[in-house]
Amino acid sequence: MKIQPVILCGGSGTRLWPMSRGGYPKQYLKLTGELTLVQQTAKRLDGVESIAAPIVVTNGEQRFLVAEQLRQAGIQPSAIVLEPVGRNTAPAIAVAAQLAMREAGDSLLLVLPSDHVMLNESLFVELVHAASAIANDNQLVTFGVEPTCAHTGYGYIRAGAALGAQSRAHAVEAFVEKPDAATAERFLSEGGHYWNSGMFMLKASAYLKELERLAPEIAEASSLSLERAKTDNDFIRLNADAFQRCPNVSVDYAVMEKTDRAAVIAAADLGWNDIGSWSALADIADADDDGNALFGDVLADDMSNSYVRAEHRMVAAIGLDNVVIVETADAVLVAHRDKSQDVKKIVERLNASGRHESVTHRRVVRPWGSYEGIDQGERFQVKRIVVNPGAQLSLQMHHHRAEHWIVVKGTAVVTNGSQEIILSENQSTYIPLGVTHRLRNPGHIPLELIEVQSGAYLGEDDIVRFEDTYGRVNAA
Repeated sequence: MKIQPVILCGGSGTRLWPMSRGGYPKQYLKLTGELTLVQQTAKRLDGVESIAAPIVVTNGEQRFLVAEQLRQAGIQPSAIVLEPVGRNTAPAIAVAAQLAMREAGDSLLLVLPSDHVMLNESLFVELVHAASAIANDNQLVTFGVEPTCAHTGYGYIRAGAALGAQSRAHAVEAFVEKPDAATAERFLSEGGHYWNSGMFMLKASAYLKELERLAPEIAEASSLSLERAKTDNDFIRLNADAFQRCPNVSVDYAVMEKTDRAAVIAAADLGWNDIGSWSALADIADADDDGNALFGDVLADDMSNSYVRAEHRMVAAIGLDNVVIVETADAVLVAHRDKSQDVKKIVERLNASGRHESVTHRRVVRPWGSYEGIDQGERFQVKRIVVNPGAQLSLQMHHHRAEHWIVVKGTAVVTNGSQEIILSENQSTYIPLGVTHRLRNPGHIPLELIEVQSGAYLGEDDIVRFEDTYGRVNAA
């Protein structure tokens, strides 16, 4: 039976702030190599036999991020499904199962979070093939990870009786919530307990049957949301009224903890990590003789057991042990490694005070390229704009600001009121307040320009769109 990957991409990754933010979460970052985490997840499937193009489940805000990153990795998904609201994993998997049944008949769903690291990918492929044989027999299979330490940040799976000849496969005796330190130590010494990875192999029909029995409200609402979905370019937009009726629950809680068909397949040496904190990332990073993992322009003296990451500026650190330092263009995190899980408390405080640093970076990605704030003051701000080859911004106007555009690289086709002009490097134009305008890159290299905005109000919501290639409504 065909294996249908389902990649879940909707998370916010607040514990990896300030690099991971609501508008650009950790799955889209290059944290452990040349590929982003979502690209690594998709490419990990290359060695799996009888594999289909992935179904990706995300939200409307991240749709262009995931589409562009998969395109860059040479991966064409079979569908990108957009959730109108977050409802956890049980409804997301339900929609994917129903979509797979509708498009290709029954399939084995290989459900993968988009933000995990897997160092031993050949062993992962072996586990997938072993899990497929069990799932083909209508078992709902979860992937466990043999613990390497008494970790208190993961849920655990207690294995029961072995399943047939599969030495790695067992019936699930119980799912255990994140334990305290003493309980985790006991699990480690007893054996037979595995970290709950959040990865699954499920026959679509078997999962939907159990969902209808154990969580019928999810089965009904998710099915209706897909039935009433609308296609938007390359995206499937679930019906909001139907989907938000789904309870906000995980697949573990809705099905796996209650079914008598749960199985676990596990292995040691998988090199799995869910990158749940800066300390977790430091644990898998290459370290020097002093135990330091240093990235970017970092000068360290008398440092040990620390993780330092400089994204934009030089970072100098002296006489520190067991710390995390992460520098970005607009925020710097300094924390003890033992407290790195508490970064989410900083994000909560930022949200409570209405600060943008919890959601957006200084560089903001858009479907046509990106813009980055350089300077701002009373009644003005300066941005660096990059437009991808062949891309264009919406035809738009502003009520409260005028704009000056100076091309520094590439060629721009500019609609300025009733005129259309071509600008090359070192040429500029002025867009008066209230004038309809558009920017397009007709070339084969990125178009870069400096934009100077001036006016009484400079917010991103001062925009009226008349036409848009990307089907956006009231978005920047």
